[in-house]
Amino acid sequence: FVSSQVEILDWETKKQLCFLDKVEPNATIREIRLMFHKLYPRWYPARQSIKLDPKGKSLRDEEILQHLPVGTTATLYFKDLGPQIGWTTVFLIEYTGPLFIYFLFYFRMTFVYGRDERFTSSPHPVVNLACICHSFHYIKRLIETLFVHRFSRGTMPLRNIVKNCLYYWGFAAWLAYYINHPLYTPPSYGKKQINFAVIMFLLCEAGNFSIHVALSDLRRNGSKTCKIPYPTKNPFTWLFFFVSCPNYTYEVGTWISFTIMTQCVPVGLFTLLCFIQMTVWAKDKHCTYLREFKDYPSHRMPIIPFLL
Repeated sequence: FVSSQVEILDWETKKQLCFLDKVEPNATIREIRLMFHKLYPRWYPARQSIKLDPKGKSLRDEEILQHLPVGTTATLYFKDLGPQIGWTTVFLIEYTGPLFIYFLFYFRMTFVYGRDERFTSSPHPVVNLACICHSFHYIKRLIETLFVHRFSRGTMPLRNIVKNCLYYWGFAAWLAYYINHPLYTPPSYGKKQINFAVIMFLLCEAGNFSIHVALSDLRRNGSKTCKIPYPTKNPFTWLFFFVSCPNYTYEVGTWISFTIMTQCVPVGLFTLLCFIQMTVWAKDKHCTYLREFKDYPSHRMPIIPFLL
């Protein structure tokens, strides 16, 4: 093979940052990132965005130099993504917060509701059930983060962790305050409404977990290549017949059931925001599938079968 040369420019100023000589044509973008890191130690690989065009998309680690539309001298553009944090750490921080914040309200800490003896416990069994379900949801998320999820991207900008924590932790406090409030009133239809909601909650949690396992299995060999997910023998994965992101479908279903169970307005607002955000994510993922795969199932919708 004839060795290549790689010129890396700043994406804004177009100033040359480095010139890599005698680069193997079969070198990956990951290897080029490592070469760049040796010259600029402060810009570790996760912090680098390497592009073919200053305003284009970042190149993936596994892309090979000779397969890119470049000549023997490749011009690439570098953008500093800023300090990064691993996704596993991000999720552990985001999900541990709501788990413990909820307990502050459930156990009626005196600095929340006061010292009145009437405020020390709730007469409504649904309050205990809601705490169990809320805790189960976030414990499940933590277990999935540690043992199930395989991330296509290893890191996230560190500055985003504050915004994400404010969202998850803030809503957890808001929900918990009203559900565990001494003046909380139970659902209008009593046990029937609660039992229906619990069954729905458990089914959606099982479905969400099943989808996460199925998606993880697509990357079992450590590959970060995008693949089409298909239903398996597990009935919960059959939702793949109709939607591209059934994990979001089940997640929304979980919060709808929690809303029905608690009949609490803040939970309903949180569920609505979850649905809006997950619809955005699902549409983006759906578009990626359509762009990457010409044979992608045409009848699938992003998040809601036959509708959206």
